[in-house]
Amino acid sequence: MGTLTKASTNASKTEQALKQMHFVEDVGLSFEMVGLPRMAGRIFGWLLLSDPPHQSPGELADVLQASKGSISTMTRLLVQIGLIERISLPGQRRDYFRIKPHAWTELTKQRMAQITAFRQLAERGLELLEGENPQLRDRLIEMRDMHAFLEQELPALIQRWEDR
Repeated sequence: MGTLTKASTNASKTEQALKQMHFVEDVGLSFEMVGLPRMAGRIFGWLLLSDPPHQSPGELADVLQASKGSISTMTRLLVQIGLIERISLPGQRRDYFRIKPHAWTELTKQRMAQITAFRQLAERGLELLEGENPQLRDRLIEMRDMHAFLEQELPALIQRWEDR
């Protein structure tokens, strides 16, 4: 391979790596927008792209330029919320992390409990405002109705997804 071809290939690889890291950062920002730590999102973003799909804590620390303590804390969080899992490989002494199969379905099922809790809160608020000005109740009525709708419709959507 000629020098020019090698340089072109290296530039292409560098450009691809830069695009991947921008994606990882965007996933981190997306996690942050929903109240999760940016570093958890960065780990998740890298695991979405990585080859092999499993990465050791040390590999994650290296590629994300993060401390091993931060990687440990954030992988523990991601395991707890069900997005990733810890695995071991035959003949290896260290653990690895990968995206948990069906992670999005499980996460959506967990959200059902949150939806129910918000509907119940709205109902309690409506009880507190019983007999008050209907305009005061409108916010709570919308909150209750929206969450009741999601409680009714989301299980069918999840089932349709799983049937695909």
